Amino acid sequence: MMNNIPQVKVGIVAVSRDCFPESLSVNRRKALVDAYNKKYAAEDIYECPVCIVESEIHMVQALEDIKKAGCNALCVYLGNFGPEISETLLAKHFDGPVMFTAAAEETQNDLVGGRGDAYCGMLNASYNLKLRNVRAYIPEYPVGTAEECADMIHDFLPIARGLIGLSDLKIISFGPRPLNFLACNAPIKQLYNLGVEIEENSELDLFEAYHKHDGDPRIPDKVKEMEAELGEGNMKPEILPKLAQYELTLLDWVEDHKGYRKYVAIAGKCWPAFQTQFGFVPCYVNSRLTGMGIPVSCEVDIYGALSEFIGTCVSQDAVTLLDINNTVPADMYKEAIEGKFNYTHKDTFMGFHCGNTCSRKLSACSMKYQMIMARSLPEEVTQGTLEGDIVPGDITFYRLQSTADAKLRAYVAQGEVLPVATKSFGSIGVFAIPEMGRFYRHVLIEGNYPHHGAVTFGHHGKALYEIFKYVGVPVEEIGYNRPAGDRYPTENPFH
Repeated sequence: MMNNIPQVKVGIVAVSRDCFPESLSVNRRKALVDAYNKKYAAEDIYECPVCIVESEIHMVQALEDIKKAGCNALCVYLGNFGPEISETLLAKHFDGPVMFTAAAEETQNDLVGGRGDAYCGMLNASYNLKLRNVRAYIPEYPVGTAEECADMIHDFLPIARGLIGLSDLKIISFGPRPLNFLACNAPIKQLYNLGVEIEENSELDLFEAYHKHDGDPRIPDKVKEMEAELGEGNMKPEILPKLAQYELTLLDWVEDHKGYRKYVAIAGKCWPAFQTQFGFVPCYVNSRLTGMGIPVSCEVDIYGALSEFIGTCVSQDAVTLLDINNTVPADMYKEAIEGKFNYTHKDTFMGFHCGNTCSRKLSACSMKYQMIMARSLPEEVTQGTLEGDIVPGDITFYRLQSTADAKLRAYVAQGEVLPVATKSFGSIGVFAIPEMGRFYRHVLIEGNYPHHGAVTFGHHGKALYEIFKYVGVPVEEIGYNRPAGDRYPTENPFH
């Protein structure tokens, strides 16, 4: 159950310019709400009945009404040309994400008294939003029939969830990033600009809290949960009590430290001293919390945790954080991919992490030890990873990042996990993204992104892209996998 993300309720407020018939906005709003209720969940929306906003006084009345109704997102609906001042003040003073949409004309038989000109009004609305420095989501083509506008509002829900979540998020971190992980550098200024709180703790704080849970009476029941989840994959049963104790430690920390915030993500420390002091690795526990909707990033990757949380809100599902890790061997590509899938060798790569991916996102799973860490540590202290091939299907690879000089940057790329056995270890999958080779060079490398990428299970690029725009990432700083023939600015035209 995802209990760490917001539920969205969109208040629909229709607006009207006073020299146009108010009935146009009234009737079109009713048609819009009827269309939404027929196709989607009625509880997603609230029809503001108090007034059609024509003036600043109406704007205040509408704001009070939708606030009283518990709305945390707003749709400003231009039933006709609209009052550019009042409607943009409505967006300015609403405390939450806002979208604008507008009514198309219905019929050629009513283009005198029944013509609303909202197509024109949307231009003035966008101009006034910019004048007031008000951010709003405007769909790709924001003018439509009642049914089309209903679809636009439904498309707004995941965007609004992500934005609302960010406005009430606290990221809890433990320890500095490991040595030689400068890529996980995390200037916190942009977190504050995004409205996100950050609580940075020492690993010693976590170690102390863990030992305060020694003998916790809840441990046996937590172990049973883990045993039921792992099934035949429970290859290290002796480590489960420690993992259960650690999970309870993190869950209690979240409740005790979220403060005035509603939602939490964690940037956790997992090496190098973690194993020798705690006696296990935290990967499996990280996967379980992420499956509950509380993302836990590895290697104190604060912007990785932030990215995971956004994806959790958008997809309402478990996400994961993976290394953009290794190439697919040529013999594997020829044997399992070439001629079977429409991808070049350079479109493919393997995404991997030690064992942090939720069990329901793995084709099969088993509890093992962390092979890389065990090369330099006793194997018994590296137990606690969840290994298995990631389930095939659509994915979105993405990340929101602050650069070293505290500028926001992001990327989004849609692709899939192929049904190809990885023949390797960890939580791992064979990924395919169209034009990945060029994206890797001219977005990931050129943009100085770290090796961690967040993954949603499904194609969610549209919503993620709009969220990144809304929070202020310059559009030229949102990278994506450009199709063949669409040259990146840094791409050599003579290669």
